[in-house]
Amino acid sequence: MDIVFIGAGNLATRLSLEMQRAGLKVQQVYSRTEEGAKGLAEKLDCDWTCSLDDVREDAGLYIFAVKDAVLEGVISQMKPNGGLWVHTAGSIPMSVFEGYAARHGVFYPLQTFSKEKAVAFCGVPVFLEASSEEDGRILECVAGAVSGTVRFLSSEKRRFVHLAGVFAGNFSNYMYAVAAKLLEDQGIGYEALLPLIIETAGKVAEMSPSAAQTGPAVRFDENVMALQENLLEDGDLRELYRLISRGIYKDKTEGL
Repeated sequence: MDIVFIGAGNLATRLSLEMQRAGLKVQQVYSRTEEGAKGLAEKLDCDWTCSLDDVREDAGLYIFAVKDAVLEGVISQMKPNGGLWVHTAGSIPMSVFEGYAARHGVFYPLQTFSKEKAVAFCGVPVFLEASSEEDGRILECVAGAVSGTVRFLSSEKRRFVHLAGVFAGNFSNYMYAVAAKLLEDQGIGYEALLPLIIETAGKVAEMSPSAAQTGPAVRFDENVMALQENLLEDGDLRELYRLISRGIYKDKTEGL
């Protein structure tokens, strides 16, 4: 099956390269910038374009991997064709394609992606949705070529998967950034935290996150918490510290 990627960002880069590695054929890449389209196309040894008018119309699968805010606008500018159109967004319903493509679906890999960092895609969960059983089987076959964890999920439930991913991935990464800045301001290298981060992440693979929780908030050690809160000069960070500490203690005593 010939595949066209609409988008050349982090997800499009990692997914297209993984599909190529698995023996699937990416025929063309579209991006609004020449740098993005040409850069990814050179890695894939395929055609590229910066114009939606020049997107091939004979491919079997079109994967829209663009920002959520522009997804529907890009879809609306595509010329209709007989291919299967899917997007990779966690919180956008499959119905965004209605009126534009008779065959449509969702191909949502639950992972964080960066252009230059490869991931072990075989362990990345891929959540699918399709407008027909036949196209569902096609997507299942494509997803199975790159991942060992493939399942179908409705748009409604996928929104919660995305939300959970934001808490587990994006928010925790922000905490790493805050922690790094606290150490940097004291002339201490961020690498001092890496063993703690790795151990914390490793524990939740063996026990529930609630059971793995430690620290002053679990014990509700008010003296330590007050001391640490006073070390934070930024008012937003102080409020964040209080809010998360209350949440940790509530989880320990009442459950989420």
